Amino acid sequence: MARRLTEDRLVIASHNKGKIAEIAALFAPYRVATVAAAALGIPEPEETGASFEENAALKAHHAARHSGLPALADDSGLVVPALGGMPGIYSARWAGPERDFRAAMQKVHDALGDKDRAARFVAVLALAWPDGHCECFRGEVAGRLVWPPRGEHGFGYDPMFVPAGHRATFGELGAEGWKHRISHRARAFEKFAAECLANGDHG
Repeated sequence: MARRLTEDRLVIASHNKGKIAEIAALFAPYRVATVAAAALGIPEPEETGASFEENAALKAHHAARHSGLPALADDSGLVVPALGGMPGIYSARWAGPERDFRAAMQKVHDALGDKDRAARFVAVLALAWPDGHCECFRGEVAGRLVWPPRGEHGFGYDPMFVPAGHRATFGELGAEGWKHRISHRARAFEKFAAECLANGDHG
């Protein structure tokens, strides 16, 4: 049984504005106030983990230690089997120091050539407390990559990813509506909410 979140405030351990907005929106039905790590002056730690789980936990522990509050971190990325699973945990790094995801999408497209364009998005949410306890929850959504990118919503690789069973990209679906229901982050959050928020104080 996962530890329940009894506090009414937590830190979103991210400096990515798009990711912060998505996670904050997912918390909307619950009586838990969220604050971004950047707003508290908490620097981003170096992501040295070898998996989504390790990096998410690393970021959550870092924010919890610095804030004295529970912290929720996300580590997510695009996994392309035809590229050996890349960019995977290096999805943000493929965008370079300027976080240019147009260039990152071009890099993925060029690397694929005529290879199979099946892909999946993976998200792991890690909830850490100042005492060092941590819970992790993984969500995935399968789909395929298209070119050229379509849509101006979302962030990262969203404009080139079409989730299975749909025709629109995540960039076209946007943060409202369908993306929040079917995304990898939404699926991870569903597991997190069921385990850590399933009580009368937050439901």
